[in-house]
Amino acid sequence: MNTPAPAPALTLPEELILLTLDPDRGKPLCSAASLAFGTAGAALAELEIQGRIREEGGRIQVVNPLDPADPLLAELLRTLPQAKGRRSGMRARRWVGDFDRHVHGKYLDSLVERSLLSRETRRFLGLFPYHRHFPVAPDLVPAVFDRFSAAEAAGYPDHRDRVLAALVSAIGLAGELTRLGRNGRTAMKVMRRSEWTASAVHYNVKQNESGGDGDGWSGGDSGGGGGCGGD
Repeated sequence: MNTPAPAPALTLPEELILLTLDPDRGKPLCSAASLAFGTAGAALAELEIQGRIREEGGRIQVVNPLDPADPLLAELLRTLPQAKGRRSGMRARRWVGDFDRHVHGKYLDSLVERSLLSRETRRFLGLFPYHRHFPVAPDLVPAVFDRFSAAEAAGYPDHRDRVLAALVSAIGLAGELTRLGRNGRTAMKVMRRSEWTASAVHYNVKQNESGGDGDGWSGGDSGGGGGCGGD
């Protein structure tokens, strides 16, 4: 009997990308813009969990400048100024809005390079290229979703799971991904409001939807379904 391969170690940005992926269509369940904001927020959350940054008054402060083991996180950490007082640092909302597409693209590239996702390049009207991403292993996305659902059923005992749920709410997919109906959506909304990374994501999602210049972006390959926008 063959022993199944162990689940790959995933950072929060990678986990969010896989959790929100429609494996049949190769695109996210929400708009690409919303997921890009979410991925940027997830990168900040991962840096905080690893003890590299903290939030003070809506600003990001570096408290440990040593490079994380993950090279992408190390690169992103270097974009942040070190703390020089309580009012120093870059605003979280601005960082999420400035680095959204960069972070999302880098982590998609990483998932492809690690052979977790495959990439298909297609052309709209035969002219404009866009990408679709499909899981290489058919059980990858279901396994990520099952782990998320198990955390939800247990009441999110782990801080990492609470942050992931908060980010799901921030990009408007709580209703799509919960198994607990209204109670599940409400629980994720509460966590979204208590997590500064998710709050920064939600702000940019709403600004982008309203057509404001709130450090957001529009365009790109937007995904359908699920109605992103923050629950």
